[in-house]
Amino acid sequence: MIQKKRSTKSLVKADANAIIPAGYNELLNELKEKIRNAQLKAALAVNEGLIRLYWDLGKTIVEKHRQEKWGSKVVDNIGLDLQQSFPGEGGFSRSNIFYMKCFYLAYEIE
Repeated sequence: MIQKKRSTKSLVKADANAIIPAGYNELLNELKEKIRNAQLKAALAVNEGLIRLYWDLGKTIVEKHRQEKWGSKVVDNIGLDLQQSFPGEGGFSRSNIFYMKCFYLAYEIE
C-alpha cells in the first residue's frame, strides 16, 4: 500500500499584506486569556487530586499498620511494589510513602 506524503504546509496561507481587522488583537488576547485560565484550572485540579490521593494513601497505610501491627519494612515494600506497578511515574519512593503517612497523620480527621 502506497502512503501519501503529508504536507507540512499550512492549508491557509497568511497574507503578509492583509489588513488586520479592528478588534482582532482584542479577540486574540481574549482567546489567550481563556486558554491560560483553562490551563491553570487543569493544573489546580490535578494538584488537588494528587493531594487527596497522597492523603488517602497515607490514611490507608496508617490504618492498616494500626490494625495489623505491621513494621516499618512494609513501607519499603509498598514503595518498591508501587514503583514496579507504575514504572516511569514518580512519587512512590520509600521516602514519599513515609511522607504520605506523615501527611495523613498531620491532617488526620477523626
